[in-house]
Amino acid sequence: MSWSTHDIPDLTGKRALITGVTGGLGLQTAIGLGRAGADLVVTARDERKAETAVSRIADKAAGAHVEVVSLDLADLADVRRAAAEVTKAYDRVDILVNNAGIMVPPRYSSTADGFELQIGTNHIGHFAWTAALWPVLRDSSARIVSVASLAHTAVGSIDLTSLTPEGSPQPYRRWQSYGQSKLANLLFALELDRRAKAAGLDVVSVGAHPGYAATNITKTGPTSSGLSLPGMGMHQVSRIIAQSAAAGAMPLLMAATDPRLSGGEYVGPSGIRGLRGKPKIVTPSRAARDEELARDLWSASESAIGETFDV
Repeated sequence: MSWSTHDIPDLTGKRALITGVTGGLGLQTAIGLGRAGADLVVTARDERKAETAVSRIADKAAGAHVEVVSLDLADLADVRRAAAEVTKAYDRVDILVNNAGIMVPPRYSSTADGFELQIGTNHIGHFAWTAALWPVLRDSSARIVSVASLAHTAVGSIDLTSLTPEGSPQPYRRWQSYGQSKLANLLFALELDRRAKAAGLDVVSVGAHPGYAATNITKTGPTSSGLSLPGMGMHQVSRIIAQSAAAGAMPLLMAATDPRLSGGEYVGPSGIRGLRGKPKIVTPSRAARDEELARDLWSASESAIGETFDV
């Protein structure tokens, strides 16, 4: 199926909640949804960066209504606080885009709850976030988009002990940890859709990936404290061979809005090796389609957050 932003339906009256909008894919996704008329609720850790993002959204999506919620996905207490703020303020969320993430910090670090930073932020944080938001998602027949990565194909499974504070990988292999966190995102997306269908719900869960997109994560990701020579080098290469953040956001926008998607799909670029190109439905890795692994991950994720996510 051929798709472009011209195919986004009128979203007037719809509420879209997007994590991580201070730049890159999240910002471009917010702009695309705002242009279509959606009311936007966006999350960020940094207040000043959030203000800049809101200004950019207002400039590119004139008339869009934007509200900001402070959220640190690397702190489960803050995830619960932010989700409670959302569920108190809004009776429904029609589109949830779980986009925020961290990429290959050079040294081992952990979340506020003791999990390795990448699995803790990219997967456990979003799992807890979605679970806490479930009442306003379930009741509005929401579309939930989990943003994965081509990196999910580089790992064949997930070490589920990494979802425990005491089970952090030693030695730390940053690319393996990143790949596992992105595989977890996709396993979660597909398992959530299976559970929603089994429960007879109209909630639709879809995975998406941006291909190789030039975003700030390729520059600041390889360091946990700003710029670094490896990060700058990766970013320069990205500028040459990667597609833009706006192009990378296209699969996310298709996943969030295309009414032809019924749930359980994975959307990515159509070009060679999925690096760039127009969005289309693509095939997840064999590991991402492993339903037993997905069920085990779900149980381990519930244990990690100390709560049951009962779909």
